[in-house]
Amino acid sequence: METERKLSISQIAVIGVMTAVICILAPFSIPIGPVPISLTNLAIYVALYVLGMKKGTISYLIYLLIGLVGVPVFSGFTGGPQKLFGPTGGYLIGFIPMAVIAGIVIDKFMNKWYLCLIAMIVGTWVCYLLGTAWLAFQGNMSFQAALAVGVIPFIVEDMIKMVIALVIGPQIRRPLVKAHLVD
Repeated sequence: METERKLSISQIAVIGVMTAVICILAPFSIPIGPVPISLTNLAIYVALYVLGMKKGTISYLIYLLIGLVGVPVFSGFTGGPQKLFGPTGGYLIGFIPMAVIAGIVIDKFMNKWYLCLIAMIVGTWVCYLLGTAWLAFQGNMSFQAALAVGVIPFIVEDMIKMVIALVIGPQIRRPLVKAHLVD
């Protein structure tokens, strides 16, 4: 029989800090249409490197709950259910499978940057798919039109954010592992 592993106070604190990082970075955005450029996915990828898949995903889920109750942590300093269920809500929900997909690979192959990059790309495409489908539905537009405003403008900058996470994520994680704050 397997015993259930509980989180230590320091692990809960680090999850809280990474949730705060997401809450701080995500609202800063550049409105370029119905979907703004934001730093949310960069913050999630860094959280995955620092905390691992499970705790990194938990930190994102806590962020979502904070935004859902109305704290202005979503892009453009917005919050509330209208944002989560509005045109860009599919991307916010899509970040969950993105975190799981990328996090699983980052957990197992952190030292193989090319596998982590592939996982981030795959996770991002899943997020794009969910977000685009919801944007098309909410915006009463074709899937192709939603792709044109919700994905195409973001491909290059999202790749840049993945590379940034590949570089800084392990550097942030190392001292935290040394200090026994993360596994």
